[in-house]
Amino acid sequence: MKRALHLTRRFFGALWPAPPPSSDDSWARSVLRPGEYDLWSRLPNHDRRHSIRVARRVEAALAGTAYGEDPRWPAVALLHDVGKLDARLGVFARVGATLAGAVGGHDMAPLWSEKRGITRRVGLYLRHPELGADHIRVCGGSDVAARWAGAHHDPSQWDGTGIPTPVVAALHAADDD
Repeated sequence: MKRALHLTRRFFGALWPAPPPSSDDSWARSVLRPGEYDLWSRLPNHDRRHSIRVARRVEAALAGTAYGEDPRWPAVALLHDVGKLDARLGVFARVGATLAGAVGGHDMAPLWSEKRGITRRVGLYLRHPELGADHIRVCGGSDVAARWAGAHHDPSQWDGTGIPTPVVAALHAADDD
């Protein structure tokens, strides 16, 4: 139920076309490396607004802890969904892709991404974690951001990221809220 509510809020928020406020964009530029910012800035407005909300929530959750002053964690949060760029799907097509993944299974994503047209794009969308990790590495981004992007939807991979457990919990909670 919580996941459905999260996706519903994301859907309606994605319908608003405005870019993030310039102050948030400037903040993201200050947090990210130049190549990371260039990659992040290619995201659609709604994905950039979402990633800023996630990063700000991570900052708030970690404030006052041993991890609170580490600039890596907001950057990791800002970049977690950059793999969605490859699919080039609009809001409504993303709903369809999410449903296709739920019905057909994410195991079909590699096969679908070898096809053409919308089937390929759905497969790419479902593979956004691994594709995002690749993009972050190619742009010269931080390894920790690439590791989280690649693992953020699969709890069985979280221990392998090397990210401290309290930070993983903050990243997950911020993205799922």
